[in-house]
Amino acid sequence: MAPQVGDLQFEPLAVDQEKAQTFERDRKVDTSKVPLRVRFAENPDSQRTPRCPTSRAASLFIGNILIVISVAVALFLVAAQFDSLSWNYWRSDISNPGTNVSTCATDTQYLLGVGKGDITGPVVEINLMGYADPKQLGTGLRQRLYSRAFIVGSLERPQDRFVYLVLDTQSGDTAVRYGIIKALKELGPEYAFYGHHNIALTGTHSHAGPGGWLNYLLPQITSKGFDRQGYQAIVDGAVLSIRKAHESLQPGYLSAGTTKVFGANINRSFFSYLANPEAERMKYFKSEEEDGSVEKDLTMLKFQRASDGKNIGVLTWFPVHGTSMLGNNTVVTGDNKGVAAWLFEKSVRGDSSAAEDFVAGFSQANMGDVSPNVLGAWCEDESGSQCSFKNSTCSNGKSQACHGRGPAFKVHDDGASSCFEIGRRQFEPAKQLYDHLINNPSPVRGPWVKAFHTFHDMSNFTFIRPDGKPARSCPAALGYSFAAGTTDGPGAFDFTQHNGNENTTMPIWKVVRYFIKAPGEEQKACQHPKPILLDVGEILRPYDWSPNIVDVQAFRVGQFAIVVSPGEATTMAGRRWKEAVGQSFKRILDQDMEQIYGYTGGPSSNPIVVLGGPANTYTHYITTEEEYQIQRYEGASTLYGPDTLNAYINVTLSFLPYLSSESTSPPVHDEKSFPPDNTNRSLSFIPAVVRDAPPLFKGFGDVLVDVDSARGYHRGDAIRAVFVGANPRNNLRLEGTYAAVEKLFVDQMSPQKSEWRTVRNDEDWSLIYSWKRKNSVMGTSEVEITWETGEETDEWWDKELGPGVYRLKYYGDSKSLFGGKVQEFEGVSGAFTLV
Repeated sequence: MAPQVGDLQFEPLAVDQEKAQTFERDRKVDTSKVPLRVRFAENPDSQRTPRCPTSRAASLFIGNILIVISVAVALFLVAAQFDSLSWNYWRSDISNPGTNVSTCATDTQYLLGVGKGDITGPVVEINLMGYADPKQLGTGLRQRLYSRAFIVGSLERPQDRFVYLVLDTQSGDTAVRYGIIKALKELGPEYAFYGHHNIALTGTHSHAGPGGWLNYLLPQITSKGFDRQGYQAIVDGAVLSIRKAHESLQPGYLSAGTTKVFGANINRSFFSYLANPEAERMKYFKSEEEDGSVEKDLTMLKFQRASDGKNIGVLTWFPVHGTSMLGNNTVVTGDNKGVAAWLFEKSVRGDSSAAEDFVAGFSQANMGDVSPNVLGAWCEDESGSQCSFKNSTCSNGKSQACHGRGPAFKVHDDGASSCFEIGRRQFEPAKQLYDHLINNPSPVRGPWVKAFHTFHDMSNFTFIRPDGKPARSCPAALGYSFAAGTTDGPGAFDFTQHNGNENTTMPIWKVVRYFIKAPGEEQKACQHPKPILLDVGEILRPYDWSPNIVDVQAFRVGQFAIVVSPGEATTMAGRRWKEAVGQSFKRILDQDMEQIYGYTGGPSSNPIVVLGGPANTYTHYITTEEEYQIQRYEGASTLYGPDTLNAYINVTLSFLPYLSSESTSPPVHDEKSFPPDNTNRSLSFIPAVVRDAPPLFKGFGDVLVDVDSARGYHRGDAIRAVFVGANPRNNLRLEGTYAAVEKLFVDQMSPQKSEWRTVRNDEDWSLIYSWKRKNSVMGTSEVEITWETGEETDEWWDKELGPGVYRLKYYGDSKSLFGGKVQEFEGVSGAFTLV
């Protein structure tokens, strides 16, 4: 197929042949198509003299003048002019080559703002959220976590706006969202625009952040309950990001584009995906490389301010799980999307096209069955074979040895190298798309900015399916295969995917189910064929275990629509949801265009629909009805029965008219429909920090193991120092750092003016902060700071580092036994040379 205008063309690069041979042979996916070098098909229109389309209002004004001269001539001229302009106005390739400033008067301006806030919670002694392993306690920090806020508003109706938050967390959450909205109200009337209807709280689905902050009991169990410190860090950081975005609001332009990302995701439940109708699957099959089992499209919104033409941010959607960091990892990171965002923001620092506080958001999409472990699932046992296709087990019939392999699985670093690589594979095509949109903008057009949100009770919701059949959703429940985990993180005991039930597992689980709550016959029938392990939607003591009331939400700006999903939609489930919304939204868009502009047609009249999540409250998974029948992990974790997806689509379409230009206000919330806020009644068995103390004859911050100042280091070395430490839970140091690398800058003219400057901190991937408790009774601990200089690229080395004299610095806070006073301190390593 010939390349189309604006399509990306990828040149394969040489990769390790052994990895290529072991990559999911049964699906023949080519890992060599990694988009390190990207080019665009030539755009023949780029050679044209740029033309700004004349607005219809201007046409009518000219027509009125011409009427004074001659009615007949005026009618002739207006008719002729209108025909030539109707297409030009909505062309997507109108550009001003060589400049970053949109100059066309008819490009729609919006009220735009971006912001970023630190949400890093306690990085030690708290269970990491995602793998549900109570033994996976944090021991340090590799990369700080952030909330990235994007505000889009209407210039004509400033009350019409929305906030899209991308958090480096496992998901959005009901309690956190309540906390953010409450805090915004306390900021005063200036923030009255923001509320339930227009705030979307999405998570990147990182499995490498601290847990304990979620609203419902089930996810709190492995973290020993609710951790208020971590919860408050997320709320405060998210509010800070919104404040920054709000304070930076100014007129600007949006440009939308799509590119392909290869080598960054595969389907981890291909057996379930194959249950979908063949005709439907073939709609998305394009090649062996792009077989349709996952979506390869990355969609971007570029934010550009009108005042000086500088870009202030990008917001992207691409599906891949945040499970590059493995289940044995214990250091906090934003996983692969955190890496991608950091790389993007770092790449535009000092760039003339970008504003100083540029924000890059890498949001999730329909990634329920999508893994970053692109070399497939293999048995880590003596067999070394691929896991079974149907139920992801190994030769012993169990799932524990079945693990997905990332691109750098041979490096024993708990997934860090693979995590960086998958992040890079998202960043590089995104950056190429950004560069392309600068000189070839594809504008979002139309003055409409709309949002709706509703709380919907999914327990016993009855509705009519698209095929005319009656359907219902059920109270939330989890099946036996939920406990089997996935190839990204297998479960425990004898649970397996696909064929797990009370007859294939130990009898003790039937007793456990009965002890907690046995499902009734009506619930069994509603959830069929799911064999219910945990009837979580009907367990309300001591408080709700899982949500039955869910958030259904959507945003719209111009021809761009965002479906906000509370759960992890699988590849095909997301497609069906987006397609249904796209068809209805198309009718709304045509009606709005006809009403305002008097015509329809052109690329900008084609809706762009993306799906973002998991957002607002975590409702586990959303599969298609066919995938649900297979009952692998994703189907077993689809809470509300086989018609879960159909229910979400039904409610979304019911409220979609609120995105129309005719809608003057969002739907009113009935306070009786609100889900519970469990923050003040959640249980917590997380022990507090009692005291910190240094060893005898030592002080906090003293160096226990210093760098080798005598021999020096070469780039590529790992440079370490160990300090007398204190528990980092004493101070989260939000918007600050625990660790730093400082470089000595010498003033050749005045050596006395030489100074140490920070060149690396907690934000940087190459710097690792590790904490270790030495004696719980005495309260002693140690901190190791490691700078992995091999992670520094040639560009960073030349631009930011280079040969010189460096040192490592530690920032800590100790807590006294009496009075609990927290005292700051610092530790500094010896100076060392690096060449």
